[in-house]
Amino acid sequence: MSETGTQTTKKNPTQYISDQLSELRAKGVAPKLRVLEGEQKPVAIFDGREVINLASNNYLGLTTHKALRKAALDAVKRYGAGAGAVRTIAGTMKIHLELEEQIARFKNVEACVVFQSGFTANAGTVSAVLGKEDLIISDELNHASIIDGARLSKATIKVFKHKDAADCERILQEHAEFPGKKLIITDGVFSMDGDIAPLPELCDLAEKYHCIMMVDDAHSSGVLGRGGRGTVDHLNCHGRVHIQVGTLSKAIGAMGGYVAGSRDLIDFLYLRARPFLFSTSHPPATVAACQAAFSLLDSPEGERLVKKLWANTKMFKRELKKRGFQFKVSETPIIPIHVGDAAKAFEFSKKLFDAGVFAPAVGYPVVAEGKARLRAMVSATHKREQLLRAADILAEVAQPLGIV
Repeated sequence: MSETGTQTTKKNPTQYISDQLSELRAKGVAPKLRVLEGEQKPVAIFDGREVINLASNNYLGLTTHKALRKAALDAVKRYGAGAGAVRTIAGTMKIHLELEEQIARFKNVEACVVFQSGFTANAGTVSAVLGKEDLIISDELNHASIIDGARLSKATIKVFKHKDAADCERILQEHAEFPGKKLIITDGVFSMDGDIAPLPELCDLAEKYHCIMMVDDAHSSGVLGRGGRGTVDHLNCHGRVHIQVGTLSKAIGAMGGYVAGSRDLIDFLYLRARPFLFSTSHPPATVAACQAAFSLLDSPEGERLVKKLWANTKMFKRELKKRGFQFKVSETPIIPIHVGDAAKAFEFSKKLFDAGVFAPAVGYPVVAEGKARLRAMVSATHKREQLLRAADILAEVAQPLGIV
């Protein structure tokens, strides 16, 4: 109460959040989270509706594979539900080290460290190996985790045009006398368009200008290369990339990320990567499931799954093109359907869902303003008839909206 006895109005300091949220909802660009009921499968139940699932990163269908299920259950029985501490105190279990050694062999490098997510693997590594006296040369469409890691490092950041090695070299020439360390960094596969980085050309530049070369292989792990070994293997760049980042959350079917490289790099990250230092380590079930996934990728069954993934991808792209869709840059199972206007993209996605296909819309800030799209993801476990039905539904819904 004031001195005059009138009630003072209490201001809400977070009102601006509610106001901005209301604006986003009014524009039609604030969709609610879809809730999965049951397993992550090619046909799944979201929000009580059975739909053809084109939304998942589960490229090889390993989230429900019997080998991963068994490994996870056995690990819980043997080791318990959690690790109980960060890795640097009491949370490094023998199976953590065994997984890291397994990944290092798979990637044909000296050593590996597992992080809690692919995001923390990127952000923690970039900010650990570089500082304010250094230079980062980054592709303009690199993942947000790379961007955040670069900012956290406080290094000078220069951005080159997407997949443009000549523009990357221009920046390197302009900074030829830069006194600090230099890092060229790129996604291996770009998550919003499905195109592949010009890794050999970037490696040439790294060697010519004495730069560290780093690749984020999140969307190529389990997808490209022999048995899914990534872009370094796919483009024959072994020994030329100093830092390889991968994910355990997509094709591997579980959760987490990893960094692979020299033994000294990994030992350094053990000491300086902040997400590693300040996060509890993976629960045993997750570690064991990842071990089972990499064992499977190294087997004939793993090779068959990767081949099936690519057969499904080629077939689905062919069927979409027959129905008028264009996606010239995609070289992987990531299939972008460009719409432009964000509200229209979210409307398209909603109508598709109502018709039986889940393909999420992506707008700002994930992509630039005016470049909203749907992103369809193919898996090895989709059946031909499911993909044909999905292509039909996509065309039926897109035509009235003027998308095809």
